Amino acid sequence: MKKTTYPTAQDAETAFYEALEGRDLDAMMEVWAEDEEIVCVHPGGERLVGYEAVRAAWAQILGSGQRLKVHLTDLSVLTGMMVTVHSLHEHITVQGERRQAVPVVVTNAYLRTGNGWRMIIHHASPAPQVVEARRPADDGPKILH
Repeated sequence: MKKTTYPTAQDAETAFYEALEGRDLDAMMEVWAEDEEIVCVHPGGERLVGYEAVRAAWAQILGSGQRLKVHLTDLSVLTGMMVTVHSLHEHITVQGERRQAVPVVVTNAYLRTGNGWRMIIHHASPAPQVVEARRPADDGPKILH
């Protein structure tokens, strides 16, 4: 049984990122639903299904010794009675390194349970390179039929 109750999906998401930055596996898994149907995909990684597979992957990431700093942007929320989906960008930097933040496109899904909101899906993928589109030379008015 989970000890923490998250009254909103946003509360669960905040706890998720605090656990990630704090390298706290117990806090990380407190956010997740205890269900064999949960799914986690890390950037460039395989699809992990089930509580134990998700926990093992987070144990490896959080135990790596790297301190991550995550800046979130571009949040879009789809809210329902029982499920909420967040689409956002994570900008992750490794503390102590001077590399630019690595952008990641993320979808987090949360389920309302009897003990508050719980994460059921975390899918993170590398963001595509944004290339400024070239505008064609203006050759005068164009007529479309």
